Amino acid sequence: MILSKSRYVRVWGCPKAAWLDYNKPGLISPGADAQSRIENGRIVGEHAKRLFGPYVDVSSRDETGTPDLMEMARRTREEMEKGTSVICEAAFVHNELYCAVDILRKEQNGWAVYEVKSASVAEQDVFLADVSFQRYVLKQCGVPVSGAYLITINTSYVLDGQLDLNGLFRITDMSEKAELEEDKVIETIRMAKKVYKDENEPRMEIGEDCLDCEYFPYCSRNLPKPNVFNLYRLNRSKKIEYYQKGIVSYEELRNAGTIKNDKQRRQIEYALNDLGTYIDRKGITDFLNTLSYPLYFLDFEGMETAVPFCQGTHPYAQIPFQYSLHFIEAEGGELQHKEYLAVSGTDPRRGIAEALCRDIPKDVCVTVYNKAYECTRLKELAAAFPDLADHLLNISGNIRDLLEPFQKGYYYNREMGGSFSIKSVLPAIYPDDPELDYHNLEGVHNGGEAMSIFPQIQFMLPEEQAKARCSLLKYCELDTYALVKVWEELKRACET
Repeated sequence: MILSKSRYVRVWGCPKAAWLDYNKPGLISPGADAQSRIENGRIVGEHAKRLFGPYVDVSSRDETGTPDLMEMARRTREEMEKGTSVICEAAFVHNELYCAVDILRKEQNGWAVYEVKSASVAEQDVFLADVSFQRYVLKQCGVPVSGAYLITINTSYVLDGQLDLNGLFRITDMSEKAELEEDKVIETIRMAKKVYKDENEPRMEIGEDCLDCEYFPYCSRNLPKPNVFNLYRLNRSKKIEYYQKGIVSYEELRNAGTIKNDKQRRQIEYALNDLGTYIDRKGITDFLNTLSYPLYFLDFEGMETAVPFCQGTHPYAQIPFQYSLHFIEAEGGELQHKEYLAVSGTDPRRGIAEALCRDIPKDVCVTVYNKAYECTRLKELAAAFPDLADHLLNISGNIRDLLEPFQKGYYYNREMGGSFSIKSVLPAIYPDDPELDYHNLEGVHNGGEAMSIFPQIQFMLPEEQAKARCSLLKYCELDTYALVKVWEELKRACET
């Protein structure tokens, strides 16, 4: 088996995750925003290739579309012998070790290795592991390595005119650290070969880092359900502390008497005793009294790109491209709907800002769910377009957050599972309503998919474009219809 740098890094991070990748493929599915991350990484890589002037890319694929490692290694040697200054995807193979260097740059005393990441922070141990492995493989191939560098995104950069690659990227010298890592590289390679050859799944205890791992549901599958890891807003280190002490199930947490937070205690009691729905009528009533007609329900969809394409924005800026708006003019009035979806491949901000000012009058009550996102986008749009700022800031100043009654514990049932996101609250309130089931949508089921699909519409055929736009509109419309249904349930809870 070829030990690539991705497999090496996986073992370095967690031998069990590496073993599962290799022996149980398909056990996990990519997250909703995986495609967006992959596309961002591809775009960043393409731009980084131009950092040092003309280059030769030695990428090669066989008939099946799989990278042809041997051909890439052959072409790399050929370009190095020719004295090519910059070689991209330079491939090296040594004793079942393989790596493809993002950028290999010829220097007076050897060759410099550059690893490109779409991340904005260079100080991550996993990046050092990646660069160190590449340096080691090149040395084993007899290549004099003059330096090892990490290229990351400079989030302070603001697009002003033409894209400035030197401003967009930050280069960090990892040479000294990578050299000091050599013994760890040798040790990790030894461990990796053992892990990938072993027929038995590694046994590892759950630790704090596991909580972010995509395999966590699998590795915690034998724990009682629900358990300490499902508890609302309990500190991560505290969860691990309880777990290590054997205080895992809700019964054990209750009996230990260590949980003092009212919301967490309610979560435990309602799960253990199936107490139905907890309703604080005064709290809900006080919140509902802050709302007024005409009443608007707003939701944005946005995207973020590592390489900014909108003037005046920085890498990974949130760019809103769509909104849905339900509204009721007066008590007992008809529910109405408006929407906006920008054209893919264009700067959507001016269009969405003008549409918002057209569709939402000044001084009306606007509800959202988790208002930080919408309020921040509105303020950013106001800063970008001063002539619309007064109206946009007025909308932002009149926003009320439907998350508040749930986050403050005024309404709770066990089906929420300690999560107050709209995707948890809605099915907990309306468990059997197909009209409110996001799984019944076509094409777009969540914000991650919306963020991935919208930028790609510009490259689709007309028929595919129409279908994708329809999917985006239906998804966003359900988001605001969900807000309407949540508001209706809060009203009902106060009337019973």
